[in-house]
Amino acid sequence: MHITRVGAFVALLAAGGCATSPAVIEGRVDEGVAAQTPDVPGQWDEATARGEIEDGWIGSFDDPALTALVYEAQQNNRDLAIAASNVDRSWALARQAGAALTPDVNVVTSGARGGRSSGSASNSLSLGAQVSWEADLWGRVRSGQRGAVASAQAAEADLRFAQQSLAAATAKAYFTAIEAKTQAEIAREALGILEETQRIVDVKFENGVASAQDVSLNRSDLAAARERLTTIEASYRSAVRALEALLGRYPGADLEVRESLPEPPPAPAAGLPSELLERRPDMVAAERRVAAAFNATEQARAARLPTLSLTGEVGGASDSLSNLLDPANVAWSAGANLLAPLFDGGRRREAVRVATADQEQALAAYGQAAITAFGEVESGLDDGVVIDRRIDDLEEASAEADNAFRIARLRYEEGEEDLLGVLTIQQRVISNKSSLSSVRRLLLEQRINLNLALGGGWEG
Repeated sequence: MHITRVGAFVALLAAGGCATSPAVIEGRVDEGVAAQTPDVPGQWDEATARGEIEDGWIGSFDDPALTALVYEAQQNNRDLAIAASNVDRSWALARQAGAALTPDVNVVTSGARGGRSSGSASNSLSLGAQVSWEADLWGRVRSGQRGAVASAQAAEADLRFAQQSLAAATAKAYFTAIEAKTQAEIAREALGILEETQRIVDVKFENGVASAQDVSLNRSDLAAARERLTTIEASYRSAVRALEALLGRYPGADLEVRESLPEPPPAPAAGLPSELLERRPDMVAAERRVAAAFNATEQARAARLPTLSLTGEVGGASDSLSNLLDPANVAWSAGANLLAPLFDGGRRREAVRVATADQEQALAAYGQAAITAFGEVESGLDDGVVIDRRIDDLEEASAEADNAFRIARLRYEEGEEDLLGVLTIQQRVISNKSSLSSVRRLLLEQRINLNLALGGGWEG
């Protein structure tokens, strides 16, 4: 009779309301993030969204040493280890939240011995099983479990983004070290030219053709060139230490890098805007946090409704172990407990407001992340065009400066050009070579930045 009444009451509660389905919540999430996504210009699709975005951009540089260094950084970086532990923790919390959907089953045993002072004694033994389960009528527990899963998925996406960012940072540090090595070689070349010029000036001075001013002027430039070489060599060691730190090695500036920068790979395809938002791990993480916030709001709303708990117990009691499970000594009980919030000082109502505010914050964060993502792609595409033009101009400037310097040196040796003119042109030669090396490194970094902005995988 009591069981029948409990069943009828449960049916009445179920008729009065039901849990929001996962499909409905995901639909709300999709609508929310779509409303936060900026409008994409039509020409973005038409002009730049050609081809498929490919993974493996580290391998596109065709440098096995770089691939090995990125792998080493992935294995040894402490920040990645922290992110990986956070993923494990998040999934453990998700499983913990899901465990509330299953019944709790406990075994209860007890034993006692007592008696009188006259010497008579008796035993008391009991063995039982208790089962309790909350009927998740309004989906409070399920919303919490889905929210925890979404948070774990966000943590996984954060880990992937951290891996991609570390790969990019390692590649950039590697190229910076190579460029510093190249700049040092350019500085040594300039120093060698000045030393040769000094030899010519000294001979001409001894023969009364050059002035003391020419001697002092070249010696001044020679000392400045030595200082520049010292500075650049120190910069190279600093760049190598920065790379070693990313690799988890002792930063002793012992790592050797190649002599020149690799050739830049072709620019990656831009893909489609929808693919960008789905591929970038930081965008995936932002969307999953929106889903977690929506489920948290549903959980808070459901917490304001009554909860129904079902309990059952079966067990036996006897004065001896052999009779403990005798049917005559076994008893059972079943019951239901309805808890309806009446007054809590507004705690549950404010919890809904907090969850709603968190939901709005997650949506705004997604919108800002989307704007940032599109901005990084647009900047990456534009940077590629600009850097290509700069390289073309600098290559022409460098070639013309080399030719002018060759002519000026010949004219100086023949007494048709003063030393100041020669040194001025030499500075242009060195400046153009240095700028060209820097811009070539920028082109490599542009390829890295664009692949990262497009959400391309780093694996070589």
